[in-house]
Amino acid sequence: MEQFTHDRAITRHTTPEQALTHIQQLYREQVGHLRDAMQRFVAGETPSSPIHAFYPKVRVHTHTVARADTTLAYGFVEGPGTYEATLTRPDLFADYYAEQLRLLRASHEVDFEVGLSDKPIPIHFSFAENDHIEGTLTPERRMLMRDVFDLPDLEAMDDGIANGTWQPQPGGALPLSLFTAPRVDYSLHRLRHYTGTAPEWFQNFVLFTNYQFYIDEFIRLGHAEMAKPDSEYCAFVEPGNVVTRRTGLPAEAVDELGNPPPRLPQMPGYHLVRTDGSGTTMVNIGVGPANAKTITDHIAVLRPHAWMMLGHCAGLRNSQQLGDYVLAHAYVREDHVLDEELPLWVPIPALAEIQVALQQAVADVTQMPGSDLKRIMRTGTVASTDNRNWELLPDNLPQRRFSQSRAVALDMESATIAANGFRFRVPYGTLLCVSDKPLHGEIKLPGMANHFYRERVDQHLRIGMRAIEILRAGGIERLHSRKLRSFAEVAFQ
Repeated sequence: MEQFTHDRAITRHTTPEQALTHIQQLYREQVGHLRDAMQRFVAGETPSSPIHAFYPKVRVHTHTVARADTTLAYGFVEGPGTYEATLTRPDLFADYYAEQLRLLRASHEVDFEVGLSDKPIPIHFSFAENDHIEGTLTPERRMLMRDVFDLPDLEAMDDGIANGTWQPQPGGALPLSLFTAPRVDYSLHRLRHYTGTAPEWFQNFVLFTNYQFYIDEFIRLGHAEMAKPDSEYCAFVEPGNVVTRRTGLPAEAVDELGNPPPRLPQMPGYHLVRTDGSGTTMVNIGVGPANAKTITDHIAVLRPHAWMMLGHCAGLRNSQQLGDYVLAHAYVREDHVLDEELPLWVPIPALAEIQVALQQAVADVTQMPGSDLKRIMRTGTVASTDNRNWELLPDNLPQRRFSQSRAVALDMESATIAANGFRFRVPYGTLLCVSDKPLHGEIKLPGMANHFYRERVDQHLRIGMRAIEILRAGGIERLHSRKLRSFAEVAFQ
């Protein structure tokens, strides 16, 4: 049996198109080799030696600090050196890879060296979307897999590059991308598990919510769009990869694979799809910062253009009314889930492009003039806590801290989503709706809450959708802020 090795010849390419074509060819060969070997293994064949395949890589060399002038925050390297990245799923990321390579070529006039890396492809990451052949193995054969195939290596999947803690090896190449190929593959598999939908359906603008009411309204909106022959969206996708096509469009082969799940996944995802990928994905992350970190850890590898939190919060000021909006311009991080990756001394800035879009969206949807808008929307600090029952702590210490921070609202997810956006260079924003005022005796009661949710959710969701329209129309070149880039930043967006 042919064994693929990582010392196969490196090829040089002068155009991004040539480089990408070769990357795709290498990846198909490597994954095809693993799938073929796995099928024979399931059939009972035991190879005489371990089976290996390797991720493709792309490498560039620069010899000067000079580069083409650009207003973008990415697409270039900082100075002379050798830079490389391991790559995966060049089918899924074809447009993304092509654009990153195009920008590198434009910035530095570099050639691209393409070959196989020394990073093995774990057998689990080679399966096709609907392959589950390993489930037919006996426990003994499943254990033997460890001797025959490469398994996921957690040491190859850490976030040191994104966290700014990665150290180059002497004589080694510098990174081109925030994520290694194994890290990307790991997250692609996790996304299927947590959201119940394939990574292919995720769009470049993502809304997060902490209440099912928003999802119910998004589903209604999605099906309403599919009933319009002239809708800008071509499909609506629900958990289980259940696809509804826009009226007038034929079904596609992939639609037959969809199947409603017997129960919703932990953080169900829904997708209003545009043909260019610039539609809207919405995920119900549930309650708590752990879920917020988990899902953004994984969606980050898809390199979305923006994500925003739409949810409910506790209003902390007596002047606020139930149903008022809070546009976060700062965050108090008492969520703790990112303390190791992103120390608390790191500020999380508000991003002007997102702030302006959200404020304009509130004005557009509510149709209120500036003076009236200030009565229903407050810009201020949002505190996020990991203790849902903070009100029960003794001595009112949380209340004192929130007051000292000038916080106007409190929730459990927004600071986490913003902090992970900062960490992974994904533009972020937060627009919350006041649903209770615990410091002022206005707590949620079942009847009142249900009435409030029905009345406010539709408007809040339409504001989020309008903000995405504004951001999309403004162009992604204005959206990706230099505030999110470090001193020596990777070239890939």
